[in-house]
Amino acid sequence: MTRHEIRICGFGGQGIALAGKILGSAVSFIEKKNSVTTQSYGPESRGGASASNVVISDEIVDFPYVTEPEIFICMSKEAYTKYIDSFKEGGLFLYEENLVHVDERMNKASKIYKIPATEIAEKKLGRKIVANIVMLGFFAELNSLISKNAILKATLQMVPARFQKLNERAFKTGMEYAQKAKQQEVKK
Repeated sequence: MTRHEIRICGFGGQGIALAGKILGSAVSFIEKKNSVTTQSYGPESRGGASASNVVISDEIVDFPYVTEPEIFICMSKEAYTKYIDSFKEGGLFLYEENLVHVDERMNKASKIYKIPATEIAEKKLGRKIVANIVMLGFFAELNSLISKNAILKATLQMVPARFQKLNERAFKTGMEYAQKAKQQEVKK
């Protein structure tokens, strides 16, 4: 059985739960694979650490909880502190560079990428609220587990119609940023 675990974490109000639902939908409804999505929140609904967890399997998911994510997407310092110790050695680590202050614990990742998702959302797209979608576009370009098209399609299905164009721009902006990050990695 092949099982993959993804954790997206940040603080309440960043759209962490939506990001997880989008990934779960991309896997289950578009790629027709087995997945389960769960969320966890800190004591505060806004501002406390929150996580959205996605389990992907080629069989029925019998244990729905993420215990050792191989993909760790982090959008806040508090969430980093709370969840980083569960990150699987050799995994993919993506983080919001202006909000997450990393330490040596991230070094267990085989690939590490950073993006100023909130700044991009606010300054380039005019809406801070799409930082989560910028991050999903960034992830879509850097992962090999879920197709970019499936994630984009799920994104557009899950956001209100009047915000679809904004979210599509946010997603594609994140992808473009990842393409540049990959090019810089090759040049090193």
